[in-house]
Amino acid sequence: MDLGLTGKHVLVTGGSRGIGLACVQGFLGEGARVSLVSRSRQTVDAAVASMKALGHGCQGLAVDLADAKAAAAMVDEVEATSGPIDVLVNSAGAARQVPFTELTPADFHEAMHAKFFTYIHVMDPVARRMGARGAGVIVNVIGMGGKLARTTHLPGGAANAALMLVTAGMAAAWGPSGVRVNAVNPGATLTERLESLLAVQGRSEGISPEEAARRAAASIPLRRFGSPEEIADTVLYLASSRSSYVNGAIISMDGGATPFVV
Repeated sequence: MDLGLTGKHVLVTGGSRGIGLACVQGFLGEGARVSLVSRSRQTVDAAVASMKALGHGCQGLAVDLADAKAAAAMVDEVEATSGPIDVLVNSAGAARQVPFTELTPADFHEAMHAKFFTYIHVMDPVARRMGARGAGVIVNVIGMGGKLARTTHLPGGAANAALMLVTAGMAAAWGPSGVRVNAVNPGATLTERLESLLAVQGRSEGISPEEAARRAAASIPLRRFGSPEEIADTVLYLASSRSSYVNGAIISMDGGATPFVV
């Protein structure tokens, strides 16, 4: 299936590892031009090198997206270097996993800065530019914690829930200008972050991370965790012309672990 992404300029935040990096590789494989952003220069350079080893070239920038001015300057630089952004994929930022007995108000502030505002600071200038041009797609990668409250992830879950509302609201606001905004909600996915989550879950329940992983996988109807590439496949679909009538959708991707109707 031709996704119609050849030559499109795609900006992927959090694109140096995990789901973000899988998205970078997927878009490059479809013939898109990709700019990836992450906070760490070391991980950015490693990601660009890994794509070069696969025969793909991409632009990499190290930016702290929690800084609104830095994020806006990054958007300016990316468009000046590689042209208008056709697709924005937000996958940057992550809130720490903290058992509820250890939570303080500061953890909620930190989660909003780490997860919510890293998305908002990029979405705002990019959506305005896309709207002025009359076309564009934004796909937000937002954890399932925004739909399902977990006592080890309340601050991050709150930030995710806020992002889901913003996704739906921006889809309604910018749709008349030709901009589609959608999101995916990955469940347990095989990334470094999952390892951290399982360690906190194990500590909370008094079991080893390995046992926490075994129990978590057993609770999923597909009896396994997802892969970053599986999440990226759906992101690419939502970014493509094949999903041209999908707007304001928030797609759960947890292997059926949370059976509910939305």
